[in-house]
Amino acid sequence: MTYPSIQCLTIDHSQLSHGEQIAALCAAGAEWIQLRMKGASDAEVTAVAEAALPVCRAHQCRLIINDKIDVALAVGADGVHLGKDDLPWVAARERAGTRLLIGGTVNSAADAQAAVDCGCLDYVGVGPFRFTQTKQKLAPVLSPAQWREILDLLAPLPAFAIGGITAADVPDRLPRGLAGIAVSGTLYQDGDITANYQALLKAYAVPTTQAP
Repeated sequence: MTYPSIQCLTIDHSQLSHGEQIAALCAAGAEWIQLRMKGASDAEVTAVAEAALPVCRAHQCRLIINDKIDVALAVGADGVHLGKDDLPWVAARERAGTRLLIGGTVNSAADAQAAVDCGCLDYVGVGPFRFTQTKQKLAPVLSPAQWREILDLLAPLPAFAIGGITAADVPDRLPRGLAGIAVSGTLYQDGDITANYQALLKAYAVPTTQAP
């Protein structure tokens, strides 16, 4: 399948609710949104996802649920993103069959090898690219050498860089071999989601001299 270059994540502690964030991202042209409500109950995530899904469908935007595979299946979302502390990837694929796209989190070469060996992921998020306050229990920031090793291991599994990425990083400061980026905090700076998203799109349209 074809993946958009930018995956958009909702955030907690915003002036906008998760539903409002999704509506604004869809209006800005987002093609891929991950509903990320850390610490929320299944019922809370389900309520937001059920309301958001028709909005995403109207804008031809995929809706991915963070962590909660049962919610993703129940509401008919497009996929689920699972970290290392969530349901194991193989078990998730067994439960979901072909109904969901399944993404996983990769923070090391060992994670990358596990992602390849499991044979059941559709894509991975790799990072962190730099320090970010939008994620608790942040893994160590990856060095250039670690990025090269991880992306070499993952190829051809689509990999998206995550962790404090801004439009200024796209694409020249990003490692080679990425399918795109996953962003959260930078989308909500100054309260202008449309401008921030469009800035990322514009940056991707500029010819690249990507870092090795």
